[in-house]
Amino acid sequence: MIYLPYMQSARPPLQMTFEMRTLNNPLGQVAAVRQIVRQIDSRLAISEVETQASHIDQAINREIALARLCTAFAGLALAIACIGLYGTVAFNVERRTAEIGIRMALGAQRAGVVWMVLREVFALNLAGLAVGGSAALAATDTVKSFLYGIRPNDPLSITVSVLLLLLAGLIAAYVPARRASQIDPMAALHRGFVHHF
Repeated sequence: MIYLPYMQSARPPLQMTFEMRTLNNPLGQVAAVRQIVRQIDSRLAISEVETQASHIDQAINREIALARLCTAFAGLALAIACIGLYGTVAFNVERRTAEIGIRMALGAQRAGVVWMVLREVFALNLAGLAVGGSAALAATDTVKSFLYGIRPNDPLSITVSVLLLLLAGLIAAYVPARRASQIDPMAALHRGFVHHF
């Protein structure tokens, strides 16, 4: 890269780009800049005034759109996973109604039933995170070229992701767990015996 003075350019002079650093909002200085340029030469016209941030945003517009699209798809995937986990836990609770009824008839507390269901979901989440985390760590070399301003194995990002997934799993499982804790023991036992016979 070399610096070539504008007046020594071999190409006919068409336009020139100036950059200006300001202490406050750059667009608030446009009128003053136009006045200074008009004092130098009234034939000069200023066009395409924009901030450095908007210029960079336009230059990497596709990358920004792709990042937003990936974020939306990640949110959608998380929502679908939560719905699937909710359905699985609800089905499991429904299948174990008689067992939960027996536990409650023998003196199990409602909080204990909720914790029992959440503990199973937590173990399932940990197993999924172990498999998914191993796959993510194995794919770091592939993903490295797509990342900007962040390392592939950034501890903060990994910690936030793990906590978010655990929290999403526990929230998805809480409603079926709470429903399980409100089962009437006698109705559950009766329904269990009806299904059994």
